[in-house]
Amino acid sequence: MEIELICIGKTDKTLWSDLVKFYEKRINYYIKFSITYLSDVKISKKTSPKKIKDEESKKFFQKLKSSDDVILLDEKGKNLNSINFAKELERNLSKGKKKLVFLIGGAYGFSDKIYSEFSNHLSLSKMTFSHQMIRLFFCEQLYRAFTIIKNHPYHNK
Repeated sequence: MEIELICIGKTDKTLWSDLVKFYEKRINYYIKFSITYLSDVKISKKTSPKKIKDEESKKFFQKLKSSDDVILLDEKGKNLNSINFAKELERNLSKGKKKLVFLIGGAYGFSDKIYSEFSNHLSLSKMTFSHQMIRLFFCEQLYRAFTIIKNHPYHNK
């Protein structure tokens, strides 16, 4: 089993990218983990949010395989605390799929096509954060989940 995080756009602040890399290394202690950054959609002032989301969805579908188990990181998704996220992660890992993929959409979220294709949605917060912060928060929570699963002393119960 491996886990991949796929997101739109690069992390352009060194502070955020260094912290994401820090957790990426730690997660790889437990499982093969990678992050794929898809290029931003080229837009003009006249480009509609729907068109942007549709173009981003094409990029996602080009990267995904039919065998992937996909979870959307989405503000409308399930809200879980860290322990319940660890349980959900463990359940997903036990399904026997080869790859578990988490998606972070662009500034306008996901297209209707993405929503209709993938019904598993997870929210990291009801608040809105920048995409760069969400990448870091997700990686930290993924690392925390593995420490909970393996009963390592990172998470205080």
